[in-house]
Amino acid sequence: MDFILASNNPHKLEEIKRILLPLGINVIGAKEAGVDLSDIEETGKTFEENARIKARAFVQYTNMPSIGDDSGLMVDALNGEPGVYSARYAGEGAPIGKATEKILNKLKNVEKNDRTAKFVTAICCLFPDGKEIVVHGECHGKVGYAPTGENGFGYDPIFITEDGRTFAQLTPEEKDKISHRGNALRKLKIALENLF
Repeated sequence: MDFILASNNPHKLEEIKRILLPLGINVIGAKEAGVDLSDIEETGKTFEENARIKARAFVQYTNMPSIGDDSGLMVDALNGEPGVYSARYAGEGAPIGKATEKILNKLKNVEKNDRTAKFVTAICCLFPDGKEIVVHGECHGKVGYAPTGENGFGYDPIFITEDGRTFAQLTPEEKDKISHRGNALRKLKIALENLF
């Protein structure tokens, strides 16, 4: 069965494909499907609202089961920033490296024990008949002092997991086992198994 992912992020697509493929679900990206995302405005105040906005737009446009994912980093010392603005924290269209710099600068005088943070994901899976599945996932850790590691994407190089490595130092398989998205996708997988 084909599902469409309401995202242009190739890294998200790769992660979601990896986890849902064993269920017989082939996840297609927006570009692959020829769908333009530029008109969809993420106006939600929560990750779940933004995930639903994306999934709804795609199910209407393609008449295919659609997966909307909204994720972000929430830093406790920054009152939950960047949160739902994670992708555009340094300004619309700015590279993620600038957002990483902004976080590290804001935390430059914050002690190691006070650099707690979590990654959050909300996934909305919407079907053409109106059925909806919403799942959430989190991963707790800390923000490091400098980017470390070559893998992953986004804020992965500054997010330190419980074992002391950043997401960017983990293999994709290791990251899938503990990440916010991995946790949410395992819940989605169970919900889809129950549905089918």
